[in-house]
Amino acid sequence: MKILVVDDDAHILKLYKLELKEDGYDVVTASNGQEAMELFDSEEPDLVTLDILMPDIDGISLLRQMKEKKPRLPIIMSTAYDYRDDFAVWASEAYLVKSADLSEMKETIKTLLSKK
Repeated sequence: MKILVVDDDAHILKLYKLELKEDGYDVVTASNGQEAMELFDSEEPDLVTLDILMPDIDGISLLRQMKEKKPRLPIIMSTAYDYRDDFAVWASEAYLVKSADLSEMKETIKTLLSKK
């Protein structure tokens, strides 16, 4: 299974890639919205983790673009801030607040991919 991790924080990208590869996933990373959409089209991921705040395109706009192309693709919104009151994030399958402990994210990924 291939996971696209989108985040403008290089440390987060490195952490997620390392941890998810250890769990057996093929991991592709993007540090901005444009790169994310290019990889989304070329790599055809099975799941996407998406940061909300990025310098070029915000994650909510990316979520909409990705869902237009692949409505059934599971997308996890991941952010350091609480956006649960923003109805736009409700289009995602899951919403997680970033943490150094990736157990919740790993469990969410496993659950979403088991439904595919």
